[in-house]
Amino acid sequence: MNILNSNKSEVLDKESLRQLEFIEKAKGYVEELKKELGRTPTACVVTFGCQMNARDSEKLVATLKLIGYEETESENADFVIYNTCTVRDNADQRVLGRLGACSSHKKKNPHMKIAICGCMMQEQSAVEKIQKSYRFVDLIFGTHNIYKFAELLCTSFESDRMIIDIWKETDKIVEDLPVLRKYPFKSGVNIMFGCNNFCTYCIVPYVRGRERSRSPKDIIRECEKLAKDGVKEVMLLGQNVNSYGLDFKEDDPNRISFPQLLDEVTKVEGIERVRFMTPHPKDLSDELIEVIAKNPKIARHIHLPLQSGSTEILRRMNRRYTKEAYLELVAKIRKRLPDVALTTDIIVGFPGETPADVDETIDVVKKASFDNAFTFIYSKRTGTPAAGFEDQVPEAEVKENFDRLLKVVQETARKTTEKYQGITASVLVEGVNEHDSSLLTGRLSNNTLVHFPGDEGLIGSFVDVKLTECHGFYFMGEKV
Repeated sequence: MNILNSNKSEVLDKESLRQLEFIEKAKGYVEELKKELGRTPTACVVTFGCQMNARDSEKLVATLKLIGYEETESENADFVIYNTCTVRDNADQRVLGRLGACSSHKKKNPHMKIAICGCMMQEQSAVEKIQKSYRFVDLIFGTHNIYKFAELLCTSFESDRMIIDIWKETDKIVEDLPVLRKYPFKSGVNIMFGCNNFCTYCIVPYVRGRERSRSPKDIIRECEKLAKDGVKEVMLLGQNVNSYGLDFKEDDPNRISFPQLLDEVTKVEGIERVRFMTPHPKDLSDELIEVIAKNPKIARHIHLPLQSGSTEILRRMNRRYTKEAYLELVAKIRKRLPDVALTTDIIVGFPGETPADVDETIDVVKKASFDNAFTFIYSKRTGTPAAGFEDQVPEAEVKENFDRLLKVVQETARKTTEKYQGITASVLVEGVNEHDSSLLTGRLSNNTLVHFPGDEGLIGSFVDVKLTECHGFYFMGEKV
């Protein structure tokens, strides 16, 4: 079991070392549980939401494995953790639905523990609901203190009551924690936390807090450790990576821009591909475009959230760019990076949106020729300014506009993706195809999925593949 940062010799951060001591302490509690059960206890971590949540879950799983739990995908386990997202209401409802099902498991298994963490738990109303209606939950913690998981686990073992540990905000960054990656050959790397943009529909700044950047030295050191551990591809993660470093003081010798950080990460020996997620269109710089253009290690993929093609709706969303500015940026990117894939996020049904506004969005989709677009129906989040806007759009109208937009998105994406047919490109092989075990699945630098016949010994390596058949959002190919 190769868990990074599980030995004290690998760790420099004082708080991380402290948490390793709590892991040692928790081992004793799990050993007692093991004797009582007559078997190894099981644990299941269920993740909702973004890549940052997925990265957090890798740390939770590592701690559970280190203290003696056996990982399982079944929620009928001895320890179940829900790592929540609260960007859309349906994510909240899914968590509550899963909790309801879990209560019957707990009635049959008195040793079972249930924990909830993540963004949803940063909302006071959600915590109050859990306290009132789901009193069988053992542990609740938020986004700011996830690094205290081992310590909170010990507290939970020592108490019969519900443990709640939510911080409103923090300036602490603790990242030298044990981590068990889902993929041995690729990994996310958190470079910053929080968001200062306050888009009127978005709950993230309220649950993730203000922007905090990690030290570039710590980021590079983590990438070097990952490379030594066999990682070939890293994804730099932040709510708005363009803002990286802006919270450092101007005279701080650590202060570098995001493009400079990106360039430094590509110099780490063993790292062969670098991705990043997510930039904001309002401040994606010429410097960033130039760094990508000059460095073949940086993935040819930029996810550039549009949200709406209507300048008026963008103003009401507080996005701080216009339709014209967005299209100018796309043109600039396409000119300097002709091989880049552009993907986006679009919201339909924002308060006050008319069919004419949706026509503007469709116009941008056609002109930008996105390789893919993730389309969402507006979700009203309590605590955001948009939730109080009076001109909420009727559900039937939203659905009609959504279907209209989705049709154009799919047609445009198919045409844009087809242009790669016949080329040979480097694919990072991620695993055996879920539907056909004779095929392997991997990703191009531009993030396009490719399925091709091959031996599973190729998993984790870069392979040249000829793209033979386009199937909309993915390709069939042949190993060259």
